[in-house]
Amino acid sequence: MNTILTLHDPQTARENYLSGVWHQDTLYSLTREHARVRPNACAVRDPYRRLTWREVLANVDIIAEHLYQGGLRRGDRVAIWLPNRIEAVLIFLACSRNGYVCCPSLHQNYTNAEIVKLLTRIRCKALFAQPGYGADSDRYSIFKESAGIATLKQLYALAPQGSEPASGWLPEGALSFPDHVSSIGISSAPVLDPDKVVYLAFTSGTTGEPKGVMHSDNTLLANGRALVADWRHDASTILLALSPMSHHIGTVALEQSLVAGIELVLYNPAASRSTLDWALETGATYVMGVPTHAMDMLSALRERGLSQLGNVTVFYMAGAPIPREVAQRFLDLGVKPQNVYGMTENGSHQYTLPTDDSNTIVSTCGRACKGYEIRIFSPENSDVEVAPGETGEIGGKGGVLTLGYYDNQDATEKSFNSSGWFLSGDLGMLDENGCLHVMGRKKDLIIRGGHNIYPSQIEDLAHRHAGIVKSAAFPVPDDRLGEKVCLAVIFASGVSLAANEVLQHLHDAGLSKYDMPEYFLAMEAFPLTPSGKILKRELIEWLKDGRLVPEPVRWKAASTSHDVKNAIKEGVSL
Repeated sequence: MNTILTLHDPQTARENYLSGVWHQDTLYSLTREHARVRPNACAVRDPYRRLTWREVLANVDIIAEHLYQGGLRRGDRVAIWLPNRIEAVLIFLACSRNGYVCCPSLHQNYTNAEIVKLLTRIRCKALFAQPGYGADSDRYSIFKESAGIATLKQLYALAPQGSEPASGWLPEGALSFPDHVSSIGISSAPVLDPDKVVYLAFTSGTTGEPKGVMHSDNTLLANGRALVADWRHDASTILLALSPMSHHIGTVALEQSLVAGIELVLYNPAASRSTLDWALETGATYVMGVPTHAMDMLSALRERGLSQLGNVTVFYMAGAPIPREVAQRFLDLGVKPQNVYGMTENGSHQYTLPTDDSNTIVSTCGRACKGYEIRIFSPENSDVEVAPGETGEIGGKGGVLTLGYYDNQDATEKSFNSSGWFLSGDLGMLDENGCLHVMGRKKDLIIRGGHNIYPSQIEDLAHRHAGIVKSAAFPVPDDRLGEKVCLAVIFASGVSLAANEVLQHLHDAGLSKYDMPEYFLAMEAFPLTPSGKILKRELIEWLKDGRLVPEPVRWKAASTSHDVKNAIKEGVSL
């Protein structure tokens, strides 16, 4: 019996099965099938290990059995606080096998106190962790701090990769990680219900407490099936996931791997390999990450004078709006960008197709995948749909959608409008071809004197300058206008531009003077999330704390009669 409150609805489930969006497969059953059909084919790889499907299955069965013999039963929560390593995948699959709920979204930049708080919230029964991992691991150990988690039954320790662990490395009270050579009989039967809750991932928690997003095998695999079918992946594909398994992009990578029998390659920054080197070494044909990963890889290619990205033919980019220039550079390299939009709540549900023209790929997030539908609703009234071409909040429905927020009925209810459409909190617009243009988060919208300014538009135009590698537009409080725009940039190596040169570029690229930044910053690095997205809220906090002192700037251009008329209309001085 499923004891976790979800949004499961019998009629909706029936429709998802009849339409072919949901199947009878689970993450585990697909693993077992690949092990039967292709036992010696490579399944998963990190910088230190490479396992075949047969080896994956053997490891998964043993891990699941250890948890079962330790007292865990269907619906119990299992957490992973590990670097990007093969074991994170094996634990996830073991949870699918026995009906446990896997919580992999514990990031490296979390403190021990934050981890304990989250695990207490989900009533965690088992935790897999690595000594020395975490933001404050130099002062605290999760193997001691977890003593305060009353529900915890099993605590497993994994030795750091790359060298033989010292004698006596296993923390007191911790179990060593079970592997396939363990002499243990399998007594637990697989739970082959594809509608069980198998995944519990915390959102980033940018406002208030992070929410626990719940998914079943079916809601996850529906997304993987759509991506594989639309992009024609198969067992010959080698998928390099640059995002950690603690981020939902890592889960989307695993879904596709299981659907098509793809070898999944994990990237671990601690292994002293650059993303470019790892892509070349592994022969990756399909790379998944966020725009920051793409920008870094393009910079590395440029610095080395390389004209192609090894065997890579497709580069998935999600998690933040993709600068048009970045997408175009990949097209110029012969690499098809996969422009993706989605959330932990609904996966990578919106993306361009390999058959789309270059303008669609570089300027939109394409159309919704099989199993999902989107509509755009008024930001002022979420029950009112806006017309094509108008900007509003992106809403969605379908078989890839979350089953609700764990132990948070209030947040679950508030995330839907009266017609049952999930409200993303993102602003977007559908063009005449039905393609989605993402304008950014509602909370990121900058309102200057009543005028709406979309940071993503400024950032996209800034990236069209060859000397600008990364950019972030964020608000600066203003007593008279409410907010003004600050543009922070990172220049390419050897490049330095004055603020007025950047503004001139924005003007030449088509930015309205009413959207022009009024503050400017050149930075060496941006604060990033574990998945590589720019943390604008950190930039805003640094500004408040005085750690950032932006340069006031003002765009000036020769006035025309057209400018004067527009200025009068908008109530803006020239």
